[in-house]
Amino acid sequence: MADDEEREVLMELLTIGAFARASRLSPKALRLYDELELLRPARVDPDTGYRYYAVEQLGQARLVAWLRRLGMPLAEIRAVCALDPAGAAREIRAYWARVEAETAVRRDLAAFLVDQLTDQSRRDHTIMLELRYSAHSDRGLVRPANQDSVYAGRRLLVVADGFGPAGAPASSAAVEALRYLDEAEELPADGVLSLLEDAVRSAGQAVCDVAEGTNKVGTTLTALLWTGARLALAHVGDSRAYLLRDGELSRMTQDHRVEPRSLLLLKALAGGMDPVPDVRLQEVREGDRYLLCSDGLTEVVPDARIREALGASAVPGEAVEALITAANEAGGPDNVSCVVADVMETTA
Repeated sequence: MADDEEREVLMELLTIGAFARASRLSPKALRLYDELELLRPARVDPDTGYRYYAVEQLGQARLVAWLRRLGMPLAEIRAVCALDPAGAAREIRAYWARVEAETAVRRDLAAFLVDQLTDQSRRDHTIMLELRYSAHSDRGLVRPANQDSVYAGRRLLVVADGFGPAGAPASSAAVEALRYLDEAEELPADGVLSLLEDAVRSAGQAVCDVAEGTNKVGTTLTALLWTGARLALAHVGDSRAYLLRDGELSRMTQDHRVEPRSLLLLKALAGGMDPVPDVRLQEVREGDRYLLCSDGLTEVVPDARIREALGASAVPGEAVEALITAANEAGGPDNVSCVVADVMETTA
């Protein structure tokens, strides 16, 4: 009788081969996912070790297959499969936002390397260029205090937007940790991205000291470092960098947010976090205008208005004033900070 019942159970199950075909996962993959406790079979024959799967497991198996096609690591797939549909959707959305941001950084670096190797970015190096810049941070009209910090010097431009009960000290500590780069007489032609990335790590440690280990205190950080021929960018968080060239405005950074309108950050300099910053090299042209800003500007002023303000102002200081005014005229709900820098021929 017991054997009859067992045969009936087996008839309701799928063999590993049939389940593999139905789920579009190979038997080898199914065996691996069993070992990793990611997709356990419904039954394993105690004598032969042969695996059997229930039809009800096809949904999870197909989800695993789709997530693998997305390139999601197995550890993250395990976490997603343990969630309800709404939670799984949020995690997948957040994962793909990270993939897109990282892909954008690699795409920019690849384009730069192609230009360098094919000499498509050749320009007249006899022209000496320098930065003309202006920076200002404003409390806005609603917040009781200003937690932003800015810095602009002959080599270094920085915006940091602090958050949490010690957000102002956190953003200030991050900026101060980078200021030594502005004092360097000369920067290496090669390795400037590594230099800037190391500086951001130092800034992260400085923020950790302020945060005392809690991730409820931290800051964004967006910085441009002038080498004399190029700009090196480092970026963590949802502050932004823009380029205005020949009247066209383009964003140089991707917001590290869980969702486009979310206040939750995927990356920030905060206690207990060690994020890898987005870094890239930017070829410059005489006449380029660069903007670094906190989200107090971009949350209330659309890109079209930003482009208009940048294009209409003759000097960086006027542009900074126009942008902060635009943010406050839109309600000024947050601190707003702007750094504007022009690439110009050296006059001395």
